[in-house]
Amino acid sequence: MTDRNVPRRLPARVYWVRRFVVLGLPLLLVVLLVWWLTGRGGDDARAAAPSASPTAGQEAPAAAPTTPAAQAADGLPPECAPEQLGLAVSPGGETFTDGAEPTFEVSIENTGTEPCLVDAGDASREVLVTSGSDRVWSSRDCLPAEVPERTLLLAGGQADVTQLAWPRVRSAEGCPDGLPAPGDGTYSATVTVGGATSPAAVFGLG
Repeated sequence: MTDRNVPRRLPARVYWVRRFVVLGLPLLLVVLLVWWLTGRGGDDARAAAPSASPTAGQEAPAAAPTTPAAQAADGLPPECAPEQLGLAVSPGGETFTDGAEPTFEVSIENTGTEPCLVDAGDASREVLVTSGSDRVWSSRDCLPAEVPERTLLLAGGQADVTQLAWPRVRSAEGCPDGLPAPGDGTYSATVTVGGATSPAAVFGLG
């Protein structure tokens, strides 16, 4: 007589299928999740990374051409800076006797190493004669209406030297008449050009 309450033993294949379902499916889901996350992260990183080289059909931007700092826009040397101008005025004697016109040697030197331009025309260059605080004469007071420029191109260390005579008269701005003549005494002369002024040179009238 058989006991019907005793459960029958299932085939071994059934147990293996059950084990696969219980253990295999969760493991498969974990593998798929890891693959999806790593694959998407790699795609995002590649999309965000900038291209290291120009794409096909594109050229890298060319560097802007440089211009030497010492060269003006028109290709000429720049104007002389005041600090690179060495100016000097030298009287032709220590004392000029009555009736003798004082003469001066005027020197304009580029003390720098690079060439530069300076206008040394009469309208831009001023030789000034004073006696103490008294402004006696200026080479610019009685200039004609039109005065030509005299642009000098001075190489580094080059000097321009000219001669100038003072007619031994007094002058003022606007060139008025009837000014008193300068008397005997001690005077000084300076030259100004290009924003620079020379040291004063002392001489006498006797």
